[in-house]
Amino acid sequence: SYANVADRSAEYVRGIPVIKAFAQDKASYGKFADAVKFYHFSTMKWWKQSWLGKALMTAAMMTPQIVSMPFAFYLYGKGEIGIETLLLSLILPISILPQALAIMMSFELFQMASNTWVSIQELLDMPAQKRPDPDKRAAIDNNKGIKFTDVSFSYHDGTEVLHKISFETKPGEVTALVGPSGGGKSTIAKLLAGFWDPASGVISLGGVDTKKIPFHQLAEEISFVSQDNFLFDVSIRDNIRLGKPDASEDEIIRAAKAAHCHEFIMALPGGYETKAGVAGGAMSGGERQRITLARAILKPASTIILDEATAYADPENEALIQEAISHLVKGKNLVIVAHRLNTIKQAHQIILIDKGQIIAKGRHDELLQEPLYASLWRQYLGEE
Repeated sequence: SYANVADRSAEYVRGIPVIKAFAQDKASYGKFADAVKFYHFSTMKWWKQSWLGKALMTAAMMTPQIVSMPFAFYLYGKGEIGIETLLLSLILPISILPQALAIMMSFELFQMASNTWVSIQELLDMPAQKRPDPDKRAAIDNNKGIKFTDVSFSYHDGTEVLHKISFETKPGEVTALVGPSGGGKSTIAKLLAGFWDPASGVISLGGVDTKKIPFHQLAEEISFVSQDNFLFDVSIRDNIRLGKPDASEDEIIRAAKAAHCHEFIMALPGGYETKAGVAGGAMSGGERQRITLARAILKPASTIILDEATAYADPENEALIQEAISHLVKGKNLVIVAHRLNTIKQAHQIILIDKGQIIAKGRHDELLQEPLYASLWRQYLGEE
């Protein structure tokens, strides 16, 4: 009941904009109030069931002190025990009782924590990713691209979400992953970034299996721009510099100009010293995306992964972001997960994915002959 009231409280506070927009204040507050009432009811019922036992237990634990003190003085008065035994009989109960009470309270804490421990144990039981030591750097050939060979993937519940995915990219070319929502596009991007390991098959970068590339080296080679762009609550300069910690001021500004965010940064009161806010909250969605693109442009990585990079952009920002993406292509592997099909019309290779399988590969004009892609294109144009 405590976990339930905590969940309802968080839901009520976070959902205030939706609650107000849809006039659901009574219904939403009703759920929150019901959770509080149930917590009050269950707590009081618990206390009614346990207060007598707890009172008796506390009384029993205090009894040794109540009995030992007069009995010790009685025996000492009769000369049957010495002063050392008397002092010991007075000190021991006082020393033991607080520890006994702490042990009694620990059982209650253990009971409260036991439910949470199940999910913690599930996390701890998940197999750890294994990579070579950081000093054993792999010999990555930047003239070779990305290669997926019969890659399958399952989450920890055993449900397979990717089925024998195979494709290859070339440096300097754009590869786009498209398809219906839930088809596995973002999963492929995260597997390439090394967030997870495939259940079977091989993912290679520059001719080397990613499992044989140390974590730090793989992070150097890959720049990942996710759909939910995250900025730290530090200056915009420091957020961009994450891509290259030792970057000079000129390099930062060049990257910002290439990502078309220099102008709006300079219009801010603090310029590049302006803080981005908690999780980038001081910036709009389009501004956050362009700042993260500047970070990706600055980072000397051989592979760029853009997971729906224009998700929160308006048409003007989308055009600027598309131009910024063109600066990423030169000599690098560029993989784009896209829902807006007009953003990947010029891609060198479009991979159509549905239900964890590759349905077709090719350029935009070629894939228009594929029914699923043609349907997605018509939906984008508003014709279907």
